[in-house]
Amino acid sequence: MTSQPTILLVEDNLHNRKIFHGVLTHAGFRVLEASDGGEALATIKRTLPDLILMDLSIPVVDGWECTRRLKADPTTRAVPIIALTAHAMRGDEERARHAGCDGYLSKPISPKRVVEEVKRFLAGK
Repeated sequence: MTSQPTILLVEDNLHNRKIFHGVLTHAGFRVLEASDGGEALATIKRTLPDLILMDLSIPVVDGWECTRRLKADPTTRAVPIIALTAHAMRGDEERARHAGCDGYLSKPISPKRVVEEVKRFLAGK
């Protein structure tokens, strides 16, 4: 793991992006942002992150499809993806994992819990 791991935060809600960006930066991470799946895919081509926080309900390319594409690509397959979503109905976590998400956090969620989960996933890197 590099001294400052890079997190890609894929979230269409500006307020949520600001909150999560702030707590992740404060926790020592470099944070890249994307407001939709198309932007996320373009960002990843430029800079391969150490972990992706993926909202599933985003415009252009939704988080489900974006995750499937990333897990199908040998270059990005190993990057952990944590779903960060308001999809909290029965079966949604299974759907997210089937799409390729390695972790699942349902909103509303405390920013502290997001940082804990990111650190847990990166501890093995």
